[in-house]
Amino acid sequence: MAFVQTNTPVTLLRETLTGSGTLVQAICGDILRNIPTGFAHYQQPQRSEVLDRAKQQGEKYEFDKALTPQIDEGYFQAGTLGGGNHFIELQQDEDGMCCIMLHSGSRHFGNIVGQYFNRLARELNERWYSKVEAEWNLPFLPADTSEGKRYLEWMSLAMDFAYENRAIMLQKVKDTFTKYLLKYCGMEPTFSCEINCHHNYAALENHFGKNLYVHRKGAIRAREGELAIIPGAMGSYSYIVRGKGNSESFMSSSHGAGRKYSRSKATEKFSAESVIRDLKEQRVVLAKNKKSDVAEESRFAYKDIDQVMKNQSDLTEPVKRLFTVGVIKG
Repeated sequence: MAFVQTNTPVTLLRETLTGSGTLVQAICGDILRNIPTGFAHYQQPQRSEVLDRAKQQGEKYEFDKALTPQIDEGYFQAGTLGGGNHFIELQQDEDGMCCIMLHSGSRHFGNIVGQYFNRLARELNERWYSKVEAEWNLPFLPADTSEGKRYLEWMSLAMDFAYENRAIMLQKVKDTFTKYLLKYCGMEPTFSCEINCHHNYAALENHFGKNLYVHRKGAIRAREGELAIIPGAMGSYSYIVRGKGNSESFMSSSHGAGRKYSRSKATEKFSAESVIRDLKEQRVVLAKNKKSDVAEESRFAYKDIDQVMKNQSDLTEPVKRLFTVGVIKG
């Protein structure tokens, strides 16, 4: 997740007209045209300090030759938006100001790394006669083995690439936002309170006097005073929160609302037309190339984010409550 605050009133974006509709519509349309989404990628390699560094440190990764092509392929994915529940949003805070939030990860890179080491772990666990039941799908790699150390190196690389991917995208969105504000309003916006944070990862941390790996799946780190992002579904609320450092949760909190219906069940229950109508009624601009699968991301397919926030009030403190104004989806 990534976030940045602007000093621009949302009313200005909704009331200023361009040749492509309101400023909200024009900005969202421009972002959709210029940032690849879903399975798309750039036609030319992009700059990536993370991947450059990985190539310079090739000895770290050369053992797993099946994965090394991902480093070269990653250059075409740097600064791209994933599909599914990934998004770029223009949002309104309680003071009526526009904020920018986005959700995307390491793209295909991290998925391939995870699949590769999961297969390797399964093979080794069978060889070791592991007592972990196969149907649990929890194969493991000891951290002090060659395989475990290599996985941690690759996971760290995927996390660094995800962070950079979001930073590149956020800068592109800020540049687009600035371009339209200068052209149509004669003002240059300012940006503040930038956040870039992970979820779905493992990290070596110290809790209860022990060094251990904390696996945060659908969870974010919430150390005392630490700012983090908890998104809702499009057309609902999202939150910027400050962690309370609750030791019982290993200083973590939920990453989002969580689904009430699976993607297939949501498609059965809600029509694309009803979701698009719901967004229009809330004055939410949707920029998406393919509308047929939009029901998968209906706000009604997710749990009530406000209730989720109440349930974890011992883990985080809300700092900002944000509502969707415009959303770009893969």
